[in-house]
Amino acid sequence: MTKIHRLAGIVDVDGLQYEWELRSEPQWAESEGWKGMTVALLQKDTQRGALLEFPPPKRLLKGLQRGRLQVSDAIVSRGIRAALLAGWEPASRGKPVVFTVDADGN
Repeated sequence: MTKIHRLAGIVDVDGLQYEWELRSEPQWAESEGWKGMTVALLQKDTQRGALLEFPPPKRLLKGLQRGRLQVSDAIVSRGIRAALLAGWEPASRGKPVVFTVDADGN
């Protein structure tokens, strides 16, 4: 069963394990308006991480109250696959690469 509302975890994608952690929740920025949550990724035993930036939840854009975050292994797995397709190379060196994904992690 997929657990929801966790702040960190480990997922298996194509036989490799990736650690993920919620870095920031949706927040208001005076200059940019609402920013979505950010999830940090790191493949086990590698150096270069990735950051997934999600869009702000629609309910915040409509002026409604914050709801509970919906972070599941499925969303994180889709985000990992999207980052790998976009050019993330976990075994390389360097700063974490930032990827913008949709609410489903694609």
